[in-house]
Amino acid sequence: MTRILKEIVNHDALGRSVPLAEETGPEHVRILLGLHDGAATLGAQLGSIAAQDHTDWSLILSDDGSRDDWRPLVTAFAERRAPGRTFVMQGPNAGFARNFLGLARAAGPLVPYAAFCDQDDVWTPCKLARAISALREVPEGRPGLYCSRTLICGPDLAPLRLSPAFLRPPAFQNAMTQNIAGGNTMVMNRAALDLVQDTASMASGVVAHDWWTYQIVTGAGGEVLYDSLPTVHYRQHASNLIGANDTLAAGLRRVAGVLSGRYRDWNGTNIAALRRAGYLLTPDAKATLDRFADARRGSLPKRLKALRASGVYRQRRRGTAALWLAAVGGRL
Repeated sequence: MTRILKEIVNHDALGRSVPLAEETGPEHVRILLGLHDGAATLGAQLGSIAAQDHTDWSLILSDDGSRDDWRPLVTAFAERRAPGRTFVMQGPNAGFARNFLGLARAAGPLVPYAAFCDQDDVWTPCKLARAISALREVPEGRPGLYCSRTLICGPDLAPLRLSPAFLRPPAFQNAMTQNIAGGNTMVMNRAALDLVQDTASMASGVVAHDWWTYQIVTGAGGEVLYDSLPTVHYRQHASNLIGANDTLAAGLRRVAGVLSGRYRDWNGTNIAALRRAGYLLTPDAKATLDRFADARRGSLPKRLKALRASGVYRQRRRGTAALWLAAVGGRL
């Protein structure tokens, strides 16, 4: 990984050839920002990073084929607010999931914490501090993943509403069917980052990097720390690749996804990736995975029996009911 870092992440935002520091403090956070045509909103996010109460961080931006002129903005930020700790790399030009997984690999083998970061949000000043405080409680060597609610905002960052509070426990049985850990809120400890780095190539075709992170961390016996306090102002606008999921329109999109077979395709992709990473899964997670896969094939009675045995669930009753309907219709 040292060789990869020095070859790929070899320019700071001012264009100077420098290796990314691998020796860091015990609570250093490497912020991983995926960039694609985000110049219009990037300034606010960079400002919120600079304003963090937790000040021990470095930033890697991965540009995934942007057509706008983001470089002057990042250069000014690096010069004035983050000298010596802002780095840029070229993304794979293969979509946001691959871009973020590439960022995770570029974070290096020694950094103690890493945080995914979207280009168009704004972090609250306490975001990193709250995450580190929570992750300190995870036993050493156990994967830990912090995530939180968000404050959903309009294009001008005017607050609209809080994201839904999730009441059921985060677990692999939940991660098989939905993602409750938005990537824009995620902070990982070293053990969790190791999992994401080790499986990045296996997960290259998955729907979303954050859903995969939730799956592999819980599947490997890690701990997910869900914070009910919002730590991100989540900007909603026409260019969002994945928008807020708590509206009627979002619900209708989910129904359409089930009916069209898209949800089934997503599950198939995730199952295949998890099988490739099966050596990392706990015995209970392997059993859940196998039973969930069985719920997608065979006769109706066999599918329903397997779904019940898998123990999978969504956070809300209507979502879990939709799972059963999908199984009945062969769309799981």
